[in-house]
Amino acid sequence: DVLPSPEGPAPSVSVTEIRQYLRAQGIPFHDGYSCLHTPSPFASEREAPQRAAPGAPYTLFIDKTTGSFLCTATLAEGTWQDFQANVELRHHGVPLPDSAEPEEDTKRAREDARCIWERALPLWELLDEEETQLTKSMFGISLVADATLKRFGVRYLRAAKSLVFPWLSPRDGSVRGVKLVAAERREDAALYVEQTLPRPGSYRNLFGLPLISRRDTEVVLTGRELDAMALHQATGVPCLSLPRGPTCLPPSLLPYLEQFKRITLWLGDDLRAWEAAKLFARKLNVKRCSLVRPGDQLPRPLEALNQGLNLTKILRSALPAGHKSIVSFRQLREEVFGELVNAEQVAGVKWARFPELNKLLKGHRRGELTIFTGPTGSGKTTFISEYALDLCMQGVCTLWGSFEISNIRLAKIMLTQFATQRLEEQLEQYDEWADRFEDLPLYFMTFHGQQNIKTVVDTMQHAVYVYDITHVVIDNLQFMMGHEQLSADR
Repeated sequence: DVLPSPEGPAPSVSVTEIRQYLRAQGIPFHDGYSCLHTPSPFASEREAPQRAAPGAPYTLFIDKTTGSFLCTATLAEGTWQDFQANVELRHHGVPLPDSAEPEEDTKRAREDARCIWERALPLWELLDEEETQLTKSMFGISLVADATLKRFGVRYLRAAKSLVFPWLSPRDGSVRGVKLVAAERREDAALYVEQTLPRPGSYRNLFGLPLISRRDTEVVLTGRELDAMALHQATGVPCLSLPRGPTCLPPSLLPYLEQFKRITLWLGDDLRAWEAAKLFARKLNVKRCSLVRPGDQLPRPLEALNQGLNLTKILRSALPAGHKSIVSFRQLREEVFGELVNAEQVAGVKWARFPELNKLLKGHRRGELTIFTGPTGSGKTTFISEYALDLCMQGVCTLWGSFEISNIRLAKIMLTQFATQRLEEQLEQYDEWADRFEDLPLYFMTFHGQQNIKTVVDTMQHAVYVYDITHVVIDNLQFMMGHEQLSADR
């Protein structure tokens, strides 16, 4: 995915400008947690938005940070500029275009997903009880009742030995995609391998959404589908699972979370899940968020169910996400204990390929700056692309700003490092490796040469909000700043 280029950056819009525009157009709205809610011009084509029927449902959500919108009734979505264009067209009596047809790739992915879904069987309908029990113990879900699996609509694909989780359209309940999860037993734990259709970047399923009623005011967000089921079974609380766990919370999912007055985040059992929960709470509005702090006594929900813990009690002990400006040690006590218990995780995400680097830097931690220096041609870019790729392959969302070499050359270097072979000599393998490379949480800024520093920082902030970036690489600082005016301020 490429972020907007300097020639045509996405024009930023403030929430004040959005409010002023809606008032000027006579479009009623009210303030939500992370979105503004308005009646949708797409839902009732006969009525102009400025004369929306009193009491019309507010099904259009406008993101306060980016201005992009989503209509939950018709699934129409677009940028703030698209929304304005639609309003202007309607003023001139031009009917709105129908919701854009999905692209060919999306159509194919949905078709494939439907085929898999139809071939998969409900887990409780396998041939004999023994096979069902073996399968359940393989996934560590022996205590998850058939009624729960049925309620969430989970199936099993025998050929791939995988559980199949559906992504159902909020509009008509049709299958929009599936997630396949296979399990391998490692000592006591199950190791899960996930695959989604469509591909991860377009897979935006809030698993469990069809079970939410309009009257529900609180929800628990989990990092895995199995956790959502275990938690719902044990507590009866509405539970949803994020499509990519603690890796990211796509802004396009925020409208579906607007109805909840209280959101508890229980994303996993390690420090990365805790960091992600704090980041997501800022997106969701910290005032309504509580976090379950991971630790030895607080494993993830499925493990907690298997260990016979009281999940309702754990939810009640969740900490409010909004911290006061001044705290005493008493309030920090648990956090400090957590850092001592998880000393290894506090050191950050370790590099898989660079044990020596782990000795020097301990690991990649958010909020730290590392500077690599060396003369021209000494291998800085080659090394840093390998170093960033190592983390990216472990799920660290990465943003590259390459001001010195083009993105095409950089991507070629990284793809070669990813495939660990010279692809120019094996071109028949290119598509296979490119597909796998495309699924990494890796993004490139399209700047080149000297840039206005504010534009670059704005682009980074946009990337952090939209893609949950936690690692930014600038190569190199001298090119970005320009050679002439390296004043101390810059």
